[in-house]
Amino acid sequence: MTTTTPPIHVLILAGGAGTRFWPASRAARPKQLLPLLGGEPLLAATARRVLPLCARGGRAGWERIWIATGEHLVPPTRAALPEVAERRLLVEPAPRNTAPCIGWAAATIARDDPEAVVVVLPSDHHIADVPRFLEALDAAVASAQGGAITTIGIRPTHPETGFGYIEVDEAAGAEGAAPAEPRRVRRFVEKPSRDRAEEFVASGRFLWNAGMFIFRAGDMLAAIRAHLPALAAGLDELDRAAALGPGAEAEAVLRVFPRLPSVSIDHGVMEHVAGLAVVPGDFGWSDVGSWQSAWELADKDERGNSAPAGSVLIDAHGNHVVDLRARAAPDDRRVIALVGVEGLVVVETDDALLIVPRERAQEVKHAVDELKARGQGRHT
Repeated sequence: MTTTTPPIHVLILAGGAGTRFWPASRAARPKQLLPLLGGEPLLAATARRVLPLCARGGRAGWERIWIATGEHLVPPTRAALPEVAERRLLVEPAPRNTAPCIGWAAATIARDDPEAVVVVLPSDHHIADVPRFLEALDAAVASAQGGAITTIGIRPTHPETGFGYIEVDEAAGAEGAAPAEPRRVRRFVEKPSRDRAEEFVASGRFLWNAGMFIFRAGDMLAAIRAHLPALAAGLDELDRAAALGPGAEAEAVLRVFPRLPSVSIDHGVMEHVAGLAVVPGDFGWSDVGSWQSAWELADKDERGNSAPAGSVLIDAHGNHVVDLRARAAPDDRRVIALVGVEGLVVVETDDALLIVPRERAQEVKHAVDELKARGQGRHT
């Protein structure tokens, strides 16, 4: 294995609707563009935590960060990350799942840096321990530099049924262990039943699939050519157009991208690649999948309430209160009072109010479906 430091580029996948965070999350402002955990939007936090990785070798870190997003999300994405140059926004004219945008990014990055290692990350996750996260990425980059398409798997803390799993050849180590050497992936497993999830966790051989992928750009393009030839043909067409200039490339993206096969990178490539590797990780990862997750990660008072300053909370326990109304002045805030209630999520925006038990937070998307069925899509 070579020991030279490769140029590292990061692709952040920043599409999606995030209906489980309605009414904060809307089609025009999805989850990754929201400051769900306070401070900056999740997308900006994702980019900043990997800047040290991208800045190695004397390059400015922002020059190696790429964002894949949809046309309608370009303005808010640029507002969230003004440091990212316009040419590093890969704007998809139509949603085609993750394999086409990752393949397009790999081909585009390879033109800049033929030896590049690409790190693909979701835009809307939370990492509590950034140094340990960067250690795991270092191990994954070394694995990818040696020729193995690599992923990072999260050591499970409980038998979760909402995540996919990755099975490895040997036990991945206990929670809290240091980042381990890459292990060979035996198989990817879809979201399991409760009984199967319990078996997976007890075995010690299964990791949560967090959707993080690390590879040399050329290796990913070769894998796409082997397993998704129709996608490879479309990427070749984009490459030929790019050689003619930016105008020809932009026209080709509009023409070619919408007809690329719609398939996830997991199903289209990862499940078929020989020699796939995974680095077990334990760095306080959360997919921030619902208002319940946001409450778990939020600062809380002694009674487990997370609420705006000035809220009135009497005999209230374990509630998550969010005020997202636009305000003309900092003190223009409606007083929110909770009395004698427990385990509620209360979210207020300018045009909607959500009240739901925390334990049913995953069902918020049903409200979005109902609004669309009533013809009230403007509220979604």
